[in-house]
Amino acid sequence: MSEPKAKVSIVGASGYTGGEVLRLLLNHPNVEIGQVTSESNVGNYVHSVHPNLRKVAPLQFVSATVLEPADVLFLALPHGEAQKRIEKYSTLAKVIIDLSADFRLRDPKLYAKYYEEEHTLPAWLEKFVYGLPEISREALKGAKYASGVGCNATASILSLLPLVKAGLVDTSKPITVDLKVGSSEGGASASAASHHPERSGAIRTFAAVGHRHEAEALQALGLKEVYLSITSVEMVRGVMATAQVFTQPGIEEKTLWKAYRACYGSEPFVRIVHEKTGIHRHPEPKWLAGTNFADVGWEAQPETGRIVSLAAIDNLGKGAAGSAVQCMNIMLGFEESAGLTFAGLHP
Repeated sequence: MSEPKAKVSIVGASGYTGGEVLRLLLNHPNVEIGQVTSESNVGNYVHSVHPNLRKVAPLQFVSATVLEPADVLFLALPHGEAQKRIEKYSTLAKVIIDLSADFRLRDPKLYAKYYEEEHTLPAWLEKFVYGLPEISREALKGAKYASGVGCNATASILSLLPLVKAGLVDTSKPITVDLKVGSSEGGASASAASHHPERSGAIRTFAAVGHRHEAEALQALGLKEVYLSITSVEMVRGVMATAQVFTQPGIEEKTLWKAYRACYGSEPFVRIVHEKTGIHRHPEPKWLAGTNFADVGWEAQPETGRIVSLAAIDNLGKGAAGSAVQCMNIMLGFEESAGLTFAGLHP
């Protein structure tokens, strides 16, 4: 007899991340979909906003006001909304994974600084485990609550983690991460569309110095300073992080290989891409669309000690929904890769 499946509902399933969670869970061997909510789409079929799910998910959106108990709730709400209702949602499910920024930061002062408002439920911050399995796996086992991860934070953390763990970073010098991002970071709302006119055929590039996701990188890496800059580029899905740090001059290639293998050699979803020949020598977001993989690599300048560390992800996959499903698998004791084995497309 097969084991009973976990009943999973998604609150805020009409957005990009909610739709991506649903897409992943539809093929999950241990999951039964319960309800999917959207206040603006009550009664509409899922495929009305997620056309890729036509005939795949014959579900209709319901209001969160009629949400029924489930084993797991994924919250894919705008930032600030989950903290308003988390006490109610905690009565409906034993396991909650929130994809917003509401419970990512442990320090309410850091939250207020980066999100420019006070957290309404600071006592709940310590209840959530930061939802990046590569740094939180043990804490996630048996946990009730997991936060989402910031997509730019994920790429930044994964690019820097091997160097930080190996003690190779000279923290007296600036640590910078330049991020190239796709338009889906803006979300599925009409306001996002106005910021991303490439959806109607035009292209507009924007750049930003500093980002809220710096706070996550600081928290996860235990660093005092990390500087992020972000530029939108002509793609829909994807984040490409280029981190620049300094170490002692004379750094050897074998030292870097040792650091990256020690960090990621046994990770199921992080792949080291560092080739000397061929056309696929470095990480590239294009090959990761729709996947939960992160590709990492590096280049070094031994005479100066400069290291450029690279990480590519799908911002909706490893940077959001994919990591969230991976967290659920760990929290419930499922196979960690369940529902997440899509390898991407090439060409």
